[in-house]
Amino acid sequence: MKNVLVTGGSGFIGFNFINCLLEQCPDVRAINLDKLTYAGNPDGLRDIRYPWRYIFIPGDICSPRVFNILKEFQIDTIVNFAAETHIDKSIDSPYEFLKTNIFGTYNLLECAKKWGKLERFHHISTDEVFGTLEGMEDLAFSETTCYQPNTPYAATKASSDLICRSYFKTYGMPITISNCSNNYGIYQFPEKLIPMTIYNAVNGKPILVHGDGDHVRDWLYVDDHCDAILRILESGQIGQTYNIGGESPRTTLEVVETVSRILDAVYQPAEDNKFMTLVKFVNDRPGNDLCYMMDISYIRQELGWSPEHKFEEGLRETVMWYINNWQWLENAINRPEHVNWIKKHNL
Repeated sequence: MKNVLVTGGSGFIGFNFINCLLEQCPDVRAINLDKLTYAGNPDGLRDIRYPWRYIFIPGDICSPRVFNILKEFQIDTIVNFAAETHIDKSIDSPYEFLKTNIFGTYNLLECAKKWGKLERFHHISTDEVFGTLEGMEDLAFSETTCYQPNTPYAATKASSDLICRSYFKTYGMPITISNCSNNYGIYQFPEKLIPMTIYNAVNGKPILVHGDGDHVRDWLYVDDHCDAILRILESGQIGQTYNIGGESPRTTLEVVETVSRILDAVYQPAEDNKFMTLVKFVNDRPGNDLCYMMDISYIRQELGWSPEHKFEEGLRETVMWYINNWQWLENAINRPEHVNWIKKHNL
């Protein structure tokens, strides 16, 4: 890799990946193409570790201008993070998800095919394409699990995965795909469970939990995810899909309880479970899957990758980062797009 186009590189995982890429690959230049929607926070760009090997281009993956970018910067690798991701937003307004996640991926593939000099196109996807498991028995999604998406978001990601697969099979393009479980870590936009829980708890606001809080997710520390992507780019088999997970299944309520314990120790060491009194159970979202867990035996066997962070360790690092970078969190919370959405849903 020499010139890597990272689409959606101002989002949570994309931004962390760029820093990981520049840190571990000293000969690589990262070009970030991002249209800076509600989840693309420009504040994080000030924290790029090697700015002399980093270029930011404001733009949309749906634009035909993508081809000119590939040519101008002699791109040899594309890592496609660009996507609309918030499930509730996909239920409210599916069109933007269809446009970005499906047509945007198609446009990237078409421009890359026309460019003809790509060595790798890696597409980032999600475990949500698989639908739901029935519980916490010895079940997990594998690379051969059938797709059964249950939300507009999941359906658009499933569609983009299949489009990528078709371009490998039909045109011989150098495609790899990864499906990851729930990410957590620093720079995550506060629409997500962990940063929103931290913000609301510290400000004495209700901590909203959907349903009974018994939905199970496999939690993956973002640095571990980035390491796995790099491993796939370096050694992954063209045409292959890889599951990436943290091997840390937790219910939503367990995650909130763990965040609360950490905050109790920081702010109120004499009071146990103080922040759990703020929990407010709200109606479950439509199509909310019961359980996701990832079988990562294939990537462990083939590429020697396993997650390094235990959940409690990674979560404590995450909570402390938000506490120590409170202005970043405030700025993200108060972005007009986020404020308007919160008001719309009376949250």
